[in-house]
Amino acid sequence: MLEKIIDRSEMIRCALCMDAPCTKACSIMDPAGALRSIWFNNEKVAAAMMKENGLCAQCDARCEKACVRAGEVHIRNLMLKLENEVKPNLEIQAEDNEDALRTDLCGIPLENPFLLSSSVVASSYDMCARAFEAGWAGAAFKTICTLDIHEASPRFSAITGDNGTIIGFKNIEQLSDHSVKENMEIFRKLKKNYPHKFILASIMGTNEEEWKTLSALCQENGADAIELNFSCPNMMEEGLGSDIGQIPELVERFTAAAKSGVSIPVLAKLTPNVANMSEAAEAAYRGGADGIAAINTIKSIIGVNPHTYVSAPAVRGMSAVGGYSGNAVKPIALRFIAEMGQNPMLKNMHISGMGGIETWQDALEFILLGAGSVQVTTAVMQYGYRIIDDLKSGLHYYLKEKGFNSIQEVCGLGLDAISSTTDVLERDTVVYPSFHRDKCIGCGRCAISCADGGHQAIALNESRKPVLDGRKCVGCHLCILVCPEKAISSTRKRVRKNN
Repeated sequence: MLEKIIDRSEMIRCALCMDAPCTKACSIMDPAGALRSIWFNNEKVAAAMMKENGLCAQCDARCEKACVRAGEVHIRNLMLKLENEVKPNLEIQAEDNEDALRTDLCGIPLENPFLLSSSVVASSYDMCARAFEAGWAGAAFKTICTLDIHEASPRFSAITGDNGTIIGFKNIEQLSDHSVKENMEIFRKLKKNYPHKFILASIMGTNEEEWKTLSALCQENGADAIELNFSCPNMMEEGLGSDIGQIPELVERFTAAAKSGVSIPVLAKLTPNVANMSEAAEAAYRGGADGIAAINTIKSIIGVNPHTYVSAPAVRGMSAVGGYSGNAVKPIALRFIAEMGQNPMLKNMHISGMGGIETWQDALEFILLGAGSVQVTTAVMQYGYRIIDDLKSGLHYYLKEKGFNSIQEVCGLGLDAISSTTDVLERDTVVYPSFHRDKCIGCGRCAISCADGGHQAIALNESRKPVLDGRKCVGCHLCILVCPEKAISSTRKRVRKNN
């Protein structure tokens, strides 16, 4: 496989515009689409889609002049990199046929594994319709309930990276503020106009009868499957939301109630606010669930204002513990997906994975650990439904490049290499770092980190280039992680320790 040549750092000032001026100014190609593909780790497809050769080198870079941050994004250079450095090394070409992405959820066909997760991004007919038109296979509609929902303002906050992109996202949003009747009308209209799209009806009841009744109503009005919200961190009343997911007995009881009212598949959406998810997942299985959806958001507090002493989002001088999502939670989500994927009791249950998915590679990681479908919210809130283009094309390109014919062939391939403890790891050899002095700028970050956070194995010579002391190096690879120029890599060769 071709190693990544271009990354986000080379287009860090790109605003990923709506109706991008750079594309409007270009008569040759779609630079905005190519830039977006680079952003979402999809440079190979971007390069493969370039039809003309040599034209970017000849033009006067009108795209850069039209850019909303003119002079800050070197668009032509990035297009030339795609053409001259990525495209010649492609092992396969991109295909319009995406049949390899076809899969199913509990036996019901999906045109691809990508669904909107239950949230504001799937909370009205218009929103779901636009997502379906864009290419999403389906949507878990925002949780339906009989409660009278009144949302706070503001209700979102975030932790951002150096360029302002969202790393972690907090919400104190609750459930659908439409009536049950209004939501049923939306289901009927969606199923009539988009019969091949998958409608996953998220519900939350207040007692067994309500779980049963809501499930039945959703089935009657066109839902393909039911998702039981046992995990919303913002419904804190006793017996609601994440309170249920923390009590296996309630998970089993309410799953059984919901299942008794329907013939379509039922998924239990579980909370990550537990030490282990298996107890609740096994309870859902005993209650008759056909699958598991995980993870929902993690209870969190983001930031405390040093002047007002209130955390965000602040609502008239008060805040609350809320749900944390975004790419920052992906490692936690993957841990729970692997736990369930390795649980023999859950072997035949569908796992719909979510938690921090932004790129096709993020989605692939969930699939490799056992998820048969994936759900996305926070990335859509930040970038829009349009990300489906790169999710689909990137995953499809990967499958073809690796010789796989379907999603099912890769599902769970990563499970055998995961252990719940570190006891199984080999500890008698070392993999040393390798320094690429042509890329090194002599900043000394590697030496600082090794001295203060490692094993004092790196020094700078008179030319400000790193020198490794192999007697001290333990192969921790901290230096690789902190290098701002990616001028350090792994040797990939194991050397026996000198004890």
